[in-house]
Amino acid sequence: MNDNIKTIDGGICAVYGVEAGGIREGKYGVCIISFPETMATGVFTTNKIMAAPVKHTKSIMENNIISAIIANSGNANCFTGSQGEEDCQDMINHLSNKLNINKNEIAIASTGVIGRKMPMKIMYKLIDDLKLENSNEASTNSAKAIMTTDTVPKEYAVEITLKNGEKVKIGAIAKGTGMIAPNMATLLCFISTDAKIEDKKLLKDSLKMAVDKSFNMLVVDGDESTNDEVILVTTKKVDVRYNDGLDPKFQDGLEYLCIQLAKMMARDGEGATKFLEVKVNGAKSYEDAKTIAKSVISSSLVKAAIFGGDPNWGRIVAAVGYCGVDFNPDNISIAISNNEEKVYLVKNSEILGFEGTVNLKDAEEIMKNNEINILIDLHLANGTANAFGCDLTYDYVKINAEYTT
Repeated sequence: MNDNIKTIDGGICAVYGVEAGGIREGKYGVCIISFPETMATGVFTTNKIMAAPVKHTKSIMENNIISAIIANSGNANCFTGSQGEEDCQDMINHLSNKLNINKNEIAIASTGVIGRKMPMKIMYKLIDDLKLENSNEASTNSAKAIMTTDTVPKEYAVEITLKNGEKVKIGAIAKGTGMIAPNMATLLCFISTDAKIEDKKLLKDSLKMAVDKSFNMLVVDGDESTNDEVILVTTKKVDVRYNDGLDPKFQDGLEYLCIQLAKMMARDGEGATKFLEVKVNGAKSYEDAKTIAKSVISSSLVKAAIFGGDPNWGRIVAAVGYCGVDFNPDNISIAISNNEEKVYLVKNSEILGFEGTVNLKDAEEIMKNNEINILIDLHLANGTANAFGCDLTYDYVKINAEYTT
C-alpha cells in the first residue's frame, strides 16, 4: 500500500457528519445514508434495461447535490413499468418526510429480483423503523441491509495524507457477488469523502477513473446488471486541489479504496472458492493491457480450470489471442503466482509447463491456494492493467438455478 494511504475503521461513516443505518426483514433490507452539505456524482449501468431507481438517480445527478441515499435489497424494481416508477417515487417521498429534506436531493438504488412489484408495505415499515447515526456499527448495518447473495458485508475506509500534509478521508459500503461483468456489475457502491471538490467535471472524472480501474475490471460471471450504481458524495471540508486539478494522492486513495471493494466482491463471488487476479504487463498501451486482462478474467474455461486446480495455460493463451489486441505470439510469458511463489509456464514463448515438468508440478501446488495470480507479459512496452475475478464452481450454477424459488 502507498505510505500516504492508511486503512481506517468506520466504512461510509468514517467521514464526519455522515449518518447511516440499515435494517432487514426476511429477504428485504433497507439502508439509508444522509449527508451534510454536499457535491455528488455517479456512474451507472449501461444496460438498456435500466431499473427505475437508476433512472431517477441519474436524473437528479444533473444538480450534483444529494442529501440522502436510500437503497433496498430483495427487489430490483426493474422492468416494472409505471408502477415501478411510482413505487420508486413513493419511497423517496416517504424518506423526504422522515428526514425533512428535499425529495429532489434523494438518490435511490435497488437490488434483487427483476420484474417483480415492490413490497411497499414492508418498505415503508423498514424506512420508519430505521435509525441513523455516525458509527462503525451503522456503516456495517447499512452494508448488511443491501446484501442479496452476498455472504459478507463489504465496507472500507481510508485516510490519505495529501501533498500539503492535510488528511482527507474516504469511506464506502458496497454489495455484489453475481451478475458481475467487466462493465460495472450487479453492484451498489456508496462512497463518502470530506474532500472539497466543487468542480463537477473534476468530481465526475475522478470517480470514472477509479471505477475504470476497479469495478470495470471485475468479473464473476460475465452478466451485466440493470441496477448498477456507484455514487460518490463529498462533504466539502478538506481542500484537495492541486495546481489545475486534484491532488494525485487523493486520486490514488479513491482508486485504492474502489479496488479493495472490487476484490471483496470477487472473493465473495457466487459459489466462489478461489480469488483470481490477472496482471498484464508489457502491452503497447493501458487499453490493450485492460482488454487482455478482461478477456482472461472473463473466460469460463480459465475460471473452470482455476476451480479444478488445473494450471491449463493453453486456455490463458487462447483468451489472450482472441481478444483482438495486437501482440507478438513469439514473445509472451505466462506465470502462476500465489503472491509468495511464482512459476513460469511459458517464458518468452518457450514452453516450460509440459506434462511431467517440475514447472507444471509446482504450478499445480500453487493452484491449491485460495488466492491465485495469472501473470502475463507481452514484452512490448509499458502498458499494464489488473483484473479481478473468481473461479466458476458447481455452487454458482446451484445458486442461480434456485435464485427466484
